[in-house]
Amino acid sequence: MSTLEIEARDVIKIVLQFCKENSLHQTFQTLQNECQVSLNTVDSLETFVADINSGRWDVILPQVAQLKLPRKKLEDLYEQIVLEMIELRELDTARAILRQTQAMGFMKQEQPERYLRLEHLLVRTYFDPREAYHESSKEKRRSQIAQALASEVTVVPPSRLMALIGQSLKWQQHQGLLPPGTQFDLFRGTAAVKADEEEMYPTTLAHTIKFGKQSHPECARFSPDGQYLVSCSVDGFIEVWDYISGKLKKDLQYQADDSFMMHDDAVLCVDFSRDSEMLASGSQDGKIKVWRIRTGQCLRRLERAHSQGVTSLSFSRDGSQLLSTSFDSTARIHGLKSGKALKEFRGHTSYVNDAIFTSDGGRVITASSDCTVKVWDVKTTDCIQTFKPPPPLKGGDVSVNSVHLFPKNSEHIVVCNKASSIYIMTLQGQVVKSFSSGKREGGDFVAACISPKGEWIYCVGEDRNIYCFSQQSGKLEHLMKLC
Repeated sequence: MSTLEIEARDVIKIVLQFCKENSLHQTFQTLQNECQVSLNTVDSLETFVADINSGRWDVILPQVAQLKLPRKKLEDLYEQIVLEMIELRELDTARAILRQTQAMGFMKQEQPERYLRLEHLLVRTYFDPREAYHESSKEKRRSQIAQALASEVTVVPPSRLMALIGQSLKWQQHQGLLPPGTQFDLFRGTAAVKADEEEMYPTTLAHTIKFGKQSHPECARFSPDGQYLVSCSVDGFIEVWDYISGKLKKDLQYQADDSFMMHDDAVLCVDFSRDSEMLASGSQDGKIKVWRIRTGQCLRRLERAHSQGVTSLSFSRDGSQLLSTSFDSTARIHGLKSGKALKEFRGHTSYVNDAIFTSDGGRVITASSDCTVKVWDVKTTDCIQTFKPPPPLKGGDVSVNSVHLFPKNSEHIVVCNKASSIYIMTLQGQVVKSFSSGKREGGDFVAACISPKGEWIYCVGEDRNIYCFSQQSGKLEHLMKLC
């Protein structure tokens, strides 16, 4: 087998891309200058060319500042921008580009006549396109510059460093060098070995987090790595808590500065990506925002995700897509890179309260106030199955609050409806096991979650109790009063 050789320049480019994507501008410039290796990438070649052809110089200039381009092509670009600024009578901007940029400084030294022509046009009280562009035109010049610069840049997939590391770890798992689900210490190159702890239900209340009189939380989520507890509230604030102390996490600089992640309207739901790096939030006005949890930076805004309030969110396994549900009776999959809705699942006749991807990502399961659970094909958006959980003891159909993957069997789900029983069901709608509070009145469940290994099913009742059911015995093993 031939040896795979990797160019040192390519490694530096991957590190440069990481610096650029994470806004490490000073590190980016220093590494680029010291190594004499330029990244010269843009997110989209079509958008780059279109921006030049449309004269969106406020977008182009910051991009060009990070590129290493031949001096002649830079001079042509800056000359065109100066001419257009003169035409728009943005004379201060034209003067700054002409007199303060390195490219125009070289033009002044090596092509003084060309430079002085621009200075002459700058002090004129009128602008004559024929004089400025000679036998050409503004549009033709833009097109020529766009084609010239397009040949100097490339487009590469985002996050190459993280993708390569991820592929490497997957290969190690495939070879049996790394057990599935293992936490890996990338810096030390070792897998964290944990004792196989037995799952037990909670027995004591650790902390109570209190909100102001004008606010109340709508949703709370732990991050998959257990580092963060996030709540979202009707006042639009999203807050990250230290669950050990029960206080706001002040080691996050943005929260220490009282600069919070927030929406203009009530925030109804949040969800973490699998790597715990990103947080998605959905609000009453149908908007979705995606945040970087460590910095509080808003990475993506989906302004028209839904026509009504967003009721639940769920990231795809690879973190590239976001599944959302809404009061508008639909579920949708959004592409995080494009910011556009990729799929829509339409068929429920009332609010869609929750949705999840199956573990293989090929199907979506939705829970609705129309009292049904639906299973959908992700590729075709066809509804494969519709079923109702068993009716409550008091009779009649009730709203389905949520659906959850069951860790012990990928073909089973846990279905929580507004009743005093919760069910493990197949994707065809057959009941595998049921768990009941035994109450006929006042004990309807409003929310549920499953322990990581699937040993325990926890339900919150309208009576403010947490019901702890053993998956193995099917019995109610513990009851905790919330307040």
